[in-house]
Amino acid sequence: MSDLKTLSEKLKAVLGEGRVRENEPMSAHTTFRAGGPADLYAAPEDERGACRAVRICREEGVEPFILGNGSNLLVSDAGYRGVVLDLSGLTDCAQVFDSEGCSNVQRALRQVCIEAGAGVKLSALARFALEKGAAGLEFAAGIPGTVGGAAVMNAGAYGGEMKDVLRTVTVLTPEGSIQNLFNADLDLGYRHSCIPEKGYIVLAAEFVLQKGDPEKIRALMDDLAVKRREKQPLEFPSAGSTFKRPEGYFAGKLIQDAGLSGYRIGGACVSPKHCGFVVNDQGGTASDIYRVICDVQEKVFEVHGVKLTMEVKLLGDFS
Repeated sequence: MSDLKTLSEKLKAVLGEGRVRENEPMSAHTTFRAGGPADLYAAPEDERGACRAVRICREEGVEPFILGNGSNLLVSDAGYRGVVLDLSGLTDCAQVFDSEGCSNVQRALRQVCIEAGAGVKLSALARFALEKGAAGLEFAAGIPGTVGGAAVMNAGAYGGEMKDVLRTVTVLTPEGSIQNLFNADLDLGYRHSCIPEKGYIVLAAEFVLQKGDPEKIRALMDDLAVKRREKQPLEFPSAGSTFKRPEGYFAGKLIQDAGLSGYRIGGACVSPKHCGFVVNDQGGTASDIYRVICDVQEKVFEVHGVKLTMEVKLLGDFS
């Protein structure tokens, strides 16, 4: 990669001294609370800073890794030999009626348009929608991710998905231009979009919701929150559902039926509360977590003949 000191100084010149750090421990930036240091970590405070930081990295021959809430990520204990660009500072959130297609027609249809920066947490977005009396994002209130990450993976829960409410996504292209992509342009499917395949970086998104009764919206959010607390191991560091849902099956059931409930290596284990979660309940390393995941995949295939695909993304060397 480019000379670290040179790149660090260039990023500090545009983002500010305190927003660029060397050898930053990634355990502080992922919900697994594990992982070694990134060579360089930068956290722009707004969209302009993010675009400038990406341009500087690319001029130096470095493609930055884009980080949101770190809720779907496992970083190697050896860390990451590159630049991590944390976009969690892009937190603007507003109700809008003046963009194309979001005006009087939407009002007549009792629709509400909400625009949110890539770093807005889904829980905060759902609360904002509730305040505006806008229904449709209740399912997202408990997903531990950001708008940017949710758009990239078409995040979903309890029967709802981003594709149901996304109108447009604003992206920075590999060529350095900013584009607005419509829902139909994103190839949204189960935990999939074309965004990573095309090298886009999400800067913001716009959602179209329905006018609703705030009390009913709140009641549904509360009900889903109770279900999450009852069924999911929210008290321990994890990345949420560790595996994608295999067609025709439920990952947690397959894992449980393979006799892996509570299966442990070091400080990480398969949650007995919900076997679809690998949790870091005893200060485990990234290697502990990864070994549990690999053993689960191997055992489930041995018992059921089903290949589990990780929903969690890996960063760094896990060989």
